[in-house]
Amino acid sequence: MSARLRGYALFAGVAALALVVAPLVLPAFRLDELAKYLCFAIAALGIGLAWGQGGMLTLGQGVFFGLGGYAMAMYLKLHDADGDLPDFMVWSGVEKLPALWKPFESPVVAVVAVVAVPVAVATLLGVLVFRQRVRGAYFAILTQALAAAFGILIVGQQALTGGTNGLTNFYDFFGQDPEADSTQRTMYYVTAVVLGVLYLAARQLVKSRFGRLLVAVRDGEDRVRFLGYNPATVKTVTFAVSAGMAGIAGALFVPVVGIISPSLLDVVPSLELVVAVAVGGRYTLAGAILGAVAMNYAKTSFSEQWAGGWLYLEGALFIVVMTLAPKGAIGLYEQARDALARRRAPAAPAVPVGKEAAA
Repeated sequence: MSARLRGYALFAGVAALALVVAPLVLPAFRLDELAKYLCFAIAALGIGLAWGQGGMLTLGQGVFFGLGGYAMAMYLKLHDADGDLPDFMVWSGVEKLPALWKPFESPVVAVVAVVAVPVAVATLLGVLVFRQRVRGAYFAILTQALAAAFGILIVGQQALTGGTNGLTNFYDFFGQDPEADSTQRTMYYVTAVVLGVLYLAARQLVKSRFGRLLVAVRDGEDRVRFLGYNPATVKTVTFAVSAGMAGIAGALFVPVVGIISPSLLDVVPSLELVVAVAVGGRYTLAGAILGAVAMNYAKTSFSEQWAGGWLYLEGALFIVVMTLAPKGAIGLYEQARDALARRRAPAAPAVPVGKEAAA
């Protein structure tokens, strides 16, 4: 079986496991947890595309996750208010709906904004940064600072964003009760399908001519520039696509979990996504997804028993992986697979000395 066919077979097996087996064997609570992990996996997929394929270490993916989440949450709060002000605005003494909120009375505007706003912000940032040839650690620090500033901005605008509490208490999601088991099950299927579609799209992008150019920019940006291509354009497009994926992840996270708050889009959540991608394997898209699901499951499991020490364990794991296994879990699997294949390969027949000399 060719590598391509093996890839499709593996994808079909994972899809069947996620869409058929998981809903049958997992209780409602655990299925909701898995849906949350898949939301983070979508955001991690964008990091895998930008960092693993393009060499752009983005430490501010939480910003785009939050923009998509708040866009969806704003519509849901206005829909629940039914022409009145959202509850947190009433508590904050707001008397008139802010102009920023008015467009989100339309579900169409909200759904478009989920992707358009993160993409627009990432495109603007990319144009300003990549044209100045900012890269490496400087770009990583810049995106981290953006996440920190965005978190502070959200917290400081209590009357506009809900402040530290964020936006929560949603009672209607496009005609469905968000708390109902049927709605949560439907959201799980939607999230899983969206993740699968985005993975296939990202995989196709990586295998395209643009994807090969993106890898070339990662490995030798100056050489690509000398060949007549503009690395700034390639990196900006990839960064914008990554941001759009994070926005979709944030929008799905809102009905799945029922909240969007600054604590979900600050520096720490962004760093956790990067750690997850590194652990899974940043050079493959599947590794980014695997790392996100595995790390968030571990976070849930370990934090229930060791709440204060999880971040230390996570940081230590990141250091160990980047030092000893820079290609992550997928890289270790590939090394083991290749070693096994070499062992199973038949040994080449020995050639007699005389015949070797005659040849």
